[in-house]
Amino acid sequence: MQRVAVVTGASSGIGSALCERLLQEDASLHLCLACRNMEKANATRKKLLSYFPHADVSIVQVDVGSVESVLSAAKEIKKRFQHVDYLFLNAGIMVNPRISFSAFVHGLFSRRAYRMLTTAEGLMSQEDRVTPDGLQEVFETNLFGHFVLIRQLESLLCCIGRPSQLIWTSSISARRSNFSLDDYQHSQGKEAYSSSKYATDLASVALNSHFSNQGLYSSVVCPGVVMTNMTYEILPSFIWKLFFPIMWLIRLFTHTYTLTPYNGAEAQVWLFKQKPETLDPLVKLHSCTTLYGKNYVDVRKMDIDQDLAEKFYQKLLELEKELLTRCGSPAHKQ
Repeated sequence: MQRVAVVTGASSGIGSALCERLLQEDASLHLCLACRNMEKANATRKKLLSYFPHADVSIVQVDVGSVESVLSAAKEIKKRFQHVDYLFLNAGIMVNPRISFSAFVHGLFSRRAYRMLTTAEGLMSQEDRVTPDGLQEVFETNLFGHFVLIRQLESLLCCIGRPSQLIWTSSISARRSNFSLDDYQHSQGKEAYSSSKYATDLASVALNSHFSNQGLYSSVVCPGVVMTNMTYEILPSFIWKLFFPIMWLIRLFTHTYTLTPYNGAEAQVWLFKQKPETLDPLVKLHSCTTLYGKNYVDVRKMDIDQDLAEKFYQKLLELEKELLTRCGSPAHKQ
């Protein structure tokens, strides 16, 4: 039976590279590009078909920063497919990120230099906005929209005997210190991206706990430091070009500088080839690249409190019920 993979944020960056690599692994795969921008999605589909002319590549429009858009996309996916084998939860944003050069200079000559260079901790400030749904945009786009999509597609994902995988794109910057259950949308802080990615890790652990006995397994990956449209928003492209040789040299000390979207998709592709029931839900799979360009996956335990994960999951269920009621959609059974 033909396998089906749905990839959010598939039109650029890691998502686009991931799609190409998935078809390299299995050209018989039905690949569904779940994208907000249809023009970019069509261009990505055209490029993929130029490499794999016999591939099944379809498109569904979705903006994971809008609950109504997610509900519409889920309805369309359920019309097209009887089962989804892989749901790559890759779409994400970082609103108006800016690097603090003073923090960079001070950090470079301190004991936290290594951590700063590998995680960008303390380097960036970000703004956030409120969506028409009344939610913080980074939280809704990076996590909650995907959570609603999963819940809407449960009937296609949960099938004992034919396991499905949820594969979240998290980050090395996902830090427990930037997440609070009392402010899980991070409306009061300055580290919205980090908070949303730690929330992603929590949600993945909770989802695995609730659904693995129904054949649905959840994992998180970190693509490393990758040059994508999101990265280029932080500094002008010419500055990144000046930094590029330095970033290559940093690979002497850490292999998390994957740099290219192709390398950054290494962990997702590795998971694509695994039996999900054998995986540890409490680890994060990191895409890594050596100084000489060899890709590999590094498995690291997450700083996760399972009790916190369950409490956060219940918060998400409450928020989902509230938003579905507001949209005039029947609340999902819990």
